[in-house]
Amino acid sequence: MKEGDIASDFELVANDERPVRLSSFKGQKKVVLCFYPKNHLFACPSKKVFQMAEETIKAYPKIKEQNAELFAISIDTVEDQKKFVSEYNVPYLHLSDTNKSVCKLYAGLNLAGLAKRSTFIVDKDGKIAKIFRDINVESHGQQIVETLQSLN
Repeated sequence: MKEGDIASDFELVANDERPVRLSSFKGQKKVVLCFYPKNHLFACPSKKVFQMAEETIKAYPKIKEQNAELFAISIDTVEDQKKFVSEYNVPYLHLSDTNKSVCKLYAGLNLAGLAKRSTFIVDKDGKIAKIFRDINVESHGQQIVETLQSLN
Protein backbone atom coordinates (compact mmCIF):
# COMPACT_ATOMS: atom_id res chain seq x y z
CA MET A 1 0.00 0.00 0.00
CA LYS A 2 1.14 3.50 -0.71
CA GLU A 3 0.12 7.08 -0.01
CA GLY A 4 -3.03 7.99 -1.92
CA ASP A 5 -4.40 4.42 -1.93
CA ILE A 6 -7.76 3.65 -0.38
CA ALA A 7 -6.98 2.01 2.96
CA SER A 8 -8.01 -1.64 2.93
CA ASP A 9 -10.75 -2.33 5.41
CA PHE A 10 -10.19 -4.70 8.31
CA GLU A 11 -11.66 -5.68 11.63
CA LEU A 12 -9.48 -6.63 14.60
CA VAL A 13 -10.23 -7.17 18.27
CA ALA A 14 -8.90 -4.56 20.71
CA ASN A 15 -7.45 -4.98 24.17
CA ASP A 16 -10.92 -4.14 25.58
CA GLU A 17 -12.23 -7.18 23.64
CA ARG A 18 -14.36 -5.10 21.27
CA PRO A 19 -13.99 -5.37 17.50
CA VAL A 20 -12.66 -2.33 15.66
CA ARG A 21 -13.51 -1.93 11.96
CA LEU A 22 -11.49 0.66 10.05
CA SER A 23 -14.38 1.57 7.71
CA SER A 24 -16.54 2.61 10.68
CA PHE A 25 -14.50 5.85 10.88
CA LYS A 26 -14.88 6.80 7.20
CA GLY A 27 -16.46 10.21 6.82
CA GLN A 28 -16.15 10.83 10.56
CA LYS A 29 -12.55 10.71 11.79
CA LYS A 30 -8.96 10.38 10.69
CA VAL A 31 -7.26 7.19 11.83
CA VAL A 32 -3.65 6.60 12.86
CA LEU A 33 -2.45 3.00 12.63
CA CYS A 34 0.83 2.37 14.46
CA PHE A 35 2.26 -1.05 13.63
CA TYR A 36 4.97 -2.52 15.82
CA PRO A 37 6.57 -5.98 16.06
CA LYS A 38 5.49 -7.29 19.48
CA ASN A 39 5.11 -6.36 23.16
CA HIS A 40 7.73 -8.90 24.27
CA LEU A 41 10.75 -9.60 22.11
CA PHE A 42 13.89 -11.41 23.12
CA ALA A 43 15.97 -8.22 23.07
CA CYS A 44 13.09 -5.80 23.59
CA PRO A 45 10.88 -6.34 26.66
CA SER A 46 7.58 -4.53 27.26
CA LYS A 47 9.28 -1.68 29.12
CA LYS A 48 11.40 -0.88 26.06
CA VAL A 49 8.33 -1.06 23.79
CA PHE A 50 6.58 1.34 26.17
CA GLN A 51 9.55 3.72 26.14
CA MET A 52 9.44 3.72 22.35
CA ALA A 53 5.74 4.63 22.48
CA GLU A 54 6.08 7.35 25.14
CA GLU A 55 6.30 10.26 22.68
CA THR A 56 3.18 9.06 20.90
CA ILE A 57 1.44 8.63 24.25
CA LYS A 58 2.41 12.21 25.19
CA ALA A 59 1.06 13.45 21.84
CA TYR A 60 -2.19 11.48 22.17
CA PRO A 61 -4.30 14.39 23.54
CA LYS A 62 -3.21 16.53 20.56
CA ILE A 63 -3.98 13.64 18.21
CA LYS A 64 -7.51 13.42 19.65
CA GLU A 65 -7.88 17.22 19.20
CA GLN A 66 -7.38 16.65 15.47
CA ASN A 67 -10.55 14.51 15.32
CA ALA A 68 -8.48 11.35 14.98
CA GLU A 69 -8.34 7.90 16.53
CA LEU A 70 -5.05 6.11 17.12
CA PHE A 71 -4.59 2.34 17.27
CA ALA A 72 -1.45 0.33 17.92
CA ILE A 73 -1.37 -2.99 16.07
CA SER A 74 0.84 -6.04 16.56
CA ILE A 75 0.61 -9.82 16.36
CA ASP A 76 0.15 -10.08 20.15
CA THR A 77 -2.96 -11.81 21.48
CA VAL A 78 -5.85 -9.81 22.91
CA GLU A 79 -4.82 -11.01 26.38
CA ASP A 80 -1.21 -9.84 25.86
CA GLN A 81 -2.48 -6.48 24.56
CA LYS A 82 -4.76 -6.15 27.58
CA LYS A 83 -1.86 -6.78 29.99
CA PHE A 84 0.47 -4.37 28.19
CA VAL A 85 -2.07 -1.52 28.05
CA SER A 86 -3.02 -2.05 31.71
CA GLU A 87 0.56 -2.36 32.99
CA TYR A 88 1.72 0.82 31.24
CA ASN A 89 -1.58 2.75 31.37
CA VAL A 90 -1.61 3.31 27.61
CA PRO A 91 -4.53 5.63 26.71
CA TYR A 92 -5.32 4.21 23.26
CA LEU A 93 -6.46 0.80 22.07
CA HIS A 94 -4.09 -1.93 20.95
CA LEU A 95 -5.41 -4.25 18.28
CA SER A 96 -4.54 -7.93 18.01
CA ASP A 97 -3.59 -9.36 14.61
CA THR A 98 -2.56 -12.91 15.53
CA ASN A 99 -3.08 -14.21 12.00
CA LYS A 100 -0.81 -11.39 10.73
CA SER A 101 -3.07 -10.51 7.79
CA VAL A 102 -3.42 -6.77 8.53
CA CYS A 103 0.23 -6.40 9.56
CA LYS A 104 1.31 -8.10 6.33
CA LEU A 105 -1.04 -6.01 4.17
CA TYR A 106 -0.06 -2.65 5.66
CA ALA A 107 3.34 -2.76 7.33
CA GLY A 108 4.83 -5.88 5.85
CA LEU A 109 6.52 -8.57 7.88
CA ASN A 110 10.17 -8.90 8.81
CA LEU A 111 12.15 -12.15 8.57
CA ALA A 112 10.84 -13.23 11.99
CA GLY A 113 7.24 -12.83 10.79
CA LEU A 114 6.58 -9.72 12.88
CA ALA A 115 5.14 -6.41 11.67
CA LYS A 116 7.67 -3.85 10.53
CA ARG A 117 7.49 -0.71 12.63
CA SER A 118 5.47 1.82 10.62
CA THR A 119 2.60 4.27 10.93
CA PHE A 120 -0.23 4.89 8.47
CA ILE A 121 -2.43 7.97 8.65
CA VAL A 122 -5.82 7.50 7.01
CA ASP A 123 -7.84 10.61 6.18
CA LYS A 124 -11.60 11.00 6.68
CA ASP A 125 -12.21 9.80 3.12
CA GLY A 126 -10.47 6.50 3.84
CA LYS A 127 -7.32 7.27 1.85
CA ILE A 128 -3.80 6.75 3.12
CA ALA A 129 -2.55 10.32 3.57
CA LYS A 130 0.89 9.54 5.01
CA ILE A 131 3.11 6.55 5.72
CA PHE A 132 6.04 6.66 8.14
CA ARG A 133 8.45 3.74 7.72
CA ASP A 134 11.69 5.10 9.21
CA ILE A 135 10.40 6.10 12.62
CA ASN A 136 12.37 8.34 14.95
CA VAL A 137 10.77 7.44 18.29
CA GLU A 138 11.74 10.77 19.89
CA SER A 139 9.80 12.88 17.37
CA HIS A 140 7.18 10.50 16.04
CA GLY A 141 4.30 11.77 18.19
CA GLN A 142 4.86 15.30 16.94
CA GLN A 143 5.17 14.06 13.34
CA ILE A 144 1.75 12.43 13.66
CA VAL A 145 0.20 15.62 15.10
CA GLU A 146 1.71 17.80 12.36
CA THR A 147 0.48 15.46 9.63
CA LEU A 148 -3.03 15.40 11.10
CA GLN A 149 -3.05 19.20 11.33
CA SER A 150 -2.07 19.44 7.67
CA LEU A 151 -5.16 17.39 6.74
CA ASN A 152 -7.58 19.93 8.28
